[in-house]
Amino acid sequence: MPQENKQWFVIYTRSRAEKKVKEELIAKHIDCFLPMQKQLRQWKDRKKWVETPLISGYCFVHITRKDYDSVLQSPNVVCYITFEGRAAVIPEQQILFLKQLLKQYDFDVQVSHDNFIQGEKVEIVEGPLVGMRGELIDNRGKNKFLLRIEQLETSFLVEIPAVFLSALPKNSV
Repeated sequence: MPQENKQWFVIYTRSRAEKKVKEELIAKHIDCFLPMQKQLRQWKDRKKWVETPLISGYCFVHITRKDYDSVLQSPNVVCYITFEGRAAVIPEQQILFLKQLLKQYDFDVQVSHDNFIQGEKVEIVEGPLVGMRGELIDNRGKNKFLLRIEQLETSFLVEIPAVFLSALPKNSV
């Protein structure tokens, strides 16, 4: 009997329960990915670096069909994110992109006079995110670009030098 291949799916969690969901799924031996980012938070008396989910309310699971229902049985999992009535499968490349996105702070700042147009398809041609593609939603300065990742229906503000981007031909994905 052939072994079923694992695929990546997105689950929606209860409010502010992303870390708990990750712990619950790991306890069930389910492969899980929760992209986290460090943010400086300020209270009245202090400032502190805290880790927060990159995409609030979402967690990624790498499962076979056999584990599908087990994920839903976790107390803080609400549902799978669906597309056309079925759980949306996320390509491995998009998960790798998210993992690389978390390393994006390694870039040196460089000045560029390249102009990119909203809606233009771009590819990252240098640095840790090399090979990733997306749609340019907004240019927020010389080194800040808002890119849309299609499968997640989410946009990311990426701080990346313009010289690291290359426009793709109009018919590219």
